[in-house]
Amino acid sequence: MLIDNIEEGYFYHIYNRGNNGGDIFFDEENYEYFLKLLAKYIIPVADIYCYCLLKNHFHLLVRIKEIADVRSDELSYRTTKKPLSVNASKQFAHMFNAYAQAINKRYSRTGSLFEKPFERKRITNEDYLRQVILYIHHNPIHHSFSISIENYKWSSYKSILSTSASKIKREEIIQLFDSPENFIYCHENYDFINSEF
Repeated sequence: MLIDNIEEGYFYHIYNRGNNGGDIFFDEENYEYFLKLLAKYIIPVADIYCYCLLKNHFHLLVRIKEIADVRSDELSYRTTKKPLSVNASKQFAHMFNAYAQAINKRYSRTGSLFEKPFERKRITNEDYLRQVILYIHHNPIHHSFSISIENYKWSSYKSILSTSASKIKREEIIQLFDSPENFIYCHENYDFINSEF
């Protein structure tokens, strides 16, 4: 079943940036709140594989759950009225709207926070999936927010290698790279400039 250009059972690279290239994260608490909303709105309809939050944009890698795997009692909506059907695309819209409204209220700002409706690219094979993970985790270096992947606080890289509790699908990601050592090796030897993106 097609869900507003998002098809259940498939991986998607979801991303967006601030309106006119402006910031979407202003304080540490904003990053934390975005991740909290991600858990609230998206985990019921999608598995989170990796993410990176940067001052003026974000990247998410998710796998949309099959309808049979969605627990409708866990879904959160922007309104109190329950929708007639599960819609992953609308869950993302609810999350981004909730975040934008909170930021606008917190910083007494008006207007659109995000540049446009969120972008989505369907992942078509395992090689592409691995490349997207490497690309997402290298964003802080590419955009000069950090000099190393492991020192950047707002990406899933360290969480994937950690043994602490996480909502990230870390075992599945490590399997994609065969081992934690190869996961690290591939990240250390990734060529962002000559990547397919």
